[in-house]
Amino acid sequence: MNRSIILAAGQGKRMKTDLPKVMCEVLGIPMLRWVITACEQSGLDDICVVTGFEHEQIESYLSGKYPTVFQSQRLGTGHAVMQAEDFLKKDPDGNVLILCGDAPFIDKETITEALKLHTDENNSVTVITAVLENPAGYGRIIRSENGIAGNVEQKDCTAEQLKIREVNSGAYWFKVRDLLEVLFEIKPDNAQAEYYLPDCIGLLIEKGKRADAFISENNSVVLGANDRKGLLALNDIARKTVIEKHLENGVEFICTDGIIIEPSVEIECGAAVLPGTILKGSTKISKGAVIGPNSLISDTFVGENTVLNSVQAYQSKIGSGCKIGPFVHIRPSSEILDGVHLGNFVEIKNSVVGKGSSVSHLTYVGDSDVGKNVNFGCGVVTVNYDGTKKSRTVIKDNAFIGCNTNLVAPVTIGEAAYTAAGSTITKNVPDGALAIERSTQVNRENYAKRKLGRHIKKGENIK
Repeated sequence: MNRSIILAAGQGKRMKTDLPKVMCEVLGIPMLRWVITACEQSGLDDICVVTGFEHEQIESYLSGKYPTVFQSQRLGTGHAVMQAEDFLKKDPDGNVLILCGDAPFIDKETITEALKLHTDENNSVTVITAVLENPAGYGRIIRSENGIAGNVEQKDCTAEQLKIREVNSGAYWFKVRDLLEVLFEIKPDNAQAEYYLPDCIGLLIEKGKRADAFISENNSVVLGANDRKGLLALNDIARKTVIEKHLENGVEFICTDGIIIEPSVEIECGAAVLPGTILKGSTKISKGAVIGPNSLISDTFVGENTVLNSVQAYQSKIGSGCKIGPFVHIRPSSEILDGVHLGNFVEIKNSVVGKGSSVSHLTYVGDSDVGKNVNFGCGVVTVNYDGTKKSRTVIKDNAFIGCNTNLVAPVTIGEAAYTAAGSTITKNVPDGALAIERSTQVNRENYAKRKLGRHIKKGENIK
């Protein structure tokens, strides 16, 4: 059986955060989640996470899906793996992949292809490596005729070894039994007085075991972050990589300024993403849709040929052929059906808006079921909360809601019914009826003249 150990005990001290370092985000996703996802995609669902600083936050994030072990002292990568001894002993005849939780760009192809090399060559250890133009700062891989002879940290390299461009990513496939044989033999004989996992390579070779390295085509597997500057660099790389993938799939970008797309987002060929747009979570954008500028769409489906201009939408579904924005807020659990128009400064919350309906501007629709071809005038409010409970409003097909109407829920507006501008509707309106709710207008002669006379005399503007 193949399993994985993820080293996630690092502090976020240099990140200037109270979070564990692995919980710092790349494209809105914790680095730890990137690594776990790569394991899951590779078929590795038996994962142990080694925690340290603020371990409760990691355990809460994992929600019990994967076991954790606690490294009370940060004494190196080898010491971290020692904490997972019981996890390793559960299946001593299998293989284990050891990964760094703050190296988010490990990928399925690298994991599976490295495992194939590991098993085909019957290696005790297979180091995942990359060949870099500038290998400064990384441990160098020393090749031999039958695999590798070891790993040398940069500070210990000779002048000749410094020329080597193949570097250790910090990720390894081990035979579990062989790893357990040498893991507790490594010594903290170094300036940091730490137990280094790469020392296991030399110990295995001394015992006549085979060691080799798999060169990943993804040079980014070696990248991690120790501070905010490094984290920003990871975000830039991830952002560009995701956009390049969508470009290859036929998505249109006229300019990528301010565009952030999480890896989980799906965008069909022929859609366009404009500057300043952020796409998050399980969002899916259909062909012909135009998203942006300056839109934030999270966990939302967007239908074909829909335009979202300066829109924020969360956990909702938007149909095809809709025209929405600018400055529209679609809150969770809303469904906007085909051909709907939502104009400027409209907010929709936990509501269904039927086909062809129009909510032009300055309107709030909350906890409502709106039929097809309904027209909302300016300034309409569905009054859904009485301070104790929330109630729903029902507006049937072809209704016309006049400007500045308050619909006090629970209330139903009948099919093809009409509400007069300025009305506060508290009772159901029958099909085809006109509802008017206004007090009698009273004009008091000369009141304004007396009230505002002194302003008029001074020649001031009456406001």
